[in-house]
Amino acid sequence: MAHTDQTTRRVLRREIAGTIGLLADEHDFRAMRRYRSFTFDDHATYLRQVEALLRARASQGTHTTVALFDPEEYADFCMAAGLDPDAPASRSRFAAELAARGPTVPYEGQPLADLLPALVDEAVRRATWEYASTLLARLGSCATCGEDLGRAAFARASRLLRRVLETAPPGDRHLVCSVSGAPETLVAVLHADDDLDGTPHVDEAEALEFTGVLALGLATHSPGGLVMRVSTPGGPDRVHGWRLRGYGLEPLTAGEVFDAYCTDVESGDLISPESNVDYCAPPDLGDDRLPPGHHH
Repeated sequence: MAHTDQTTRRVLRREIAGTIGLLADEHDFRAMRRYRSFTFDDHATYLRQVEALLRARASQGTHTTVALFDPEEYADFCMAAGLDPDAPASRSRFAAELAARGPTVPYEGQPLADLLPALVDEAVRRATWEYASTLLARLGSCATCGEDLGRAAFARASRLLRRVLETAPPGDRHLVCSVSGAPETLVAVLHADDDLDGTPHVDEAEALEFTGVLALGLATHSPGGLVMRVSTPGGPDRVHGWRLRGYGLEPLTAGEVFDAYCTDVESGDLISPESNVDYCAPPDLGDDRLPPGHHH
């Protein structure tokens, strides 16, 4: 009977999902060393041990997600919940909280060196989306018609993005939208490739973040731009661009796209153009233009 109980517990253990809160950089690792119950002395050793644990759990058929562990957020969490921050159980509860609200990345056997950048990218994307959403929500309503400005800008940005993807040449598309403003420039990235029926396929989370950043630029009339790079096997990459102008997108000429790609942003010096890349005027977005009348 005892043997059967042990076997059953092993089976159940494989069905329990877990989350590991990862201290991705040296600074965060040093911040956690102030707790006596955190017994690691070296960040590199800590990362090796985490990777070994992930591999061990995967070999047992156990699913694990990895989240970024922020020591400052952890301290705030413990204070709000009345927990002792110098206790492993408190760290476990915080990891469970991270699993519920993200961002997380599933461990699928990839090296930690590959997982870490993906996790950081996911965290940046989530923070960008939350920041853009907050600013859009603060815009309030139009004084003329009463329409919610943030919602209207998001709907407009969604239509523009759909037109960009629908009119793009076939291939793998890499889009970047940047919007300048205080306190910093917001940048969103979107990847799109074609399904079997030719319909553009995008990641939903990426699309939400991208649309939010574009909407913020439209609503606030901030300087910004959208660049799309299209790659096809056996042919040159094609680069297209638009600038944010008013409440829409203004196409860049081939020369303007070339200048944007071949100029160093910080120094203004010319950069040699990439080989096997064509700098092109973008496709016509067709019904992109708004009719005359009241617009936000």
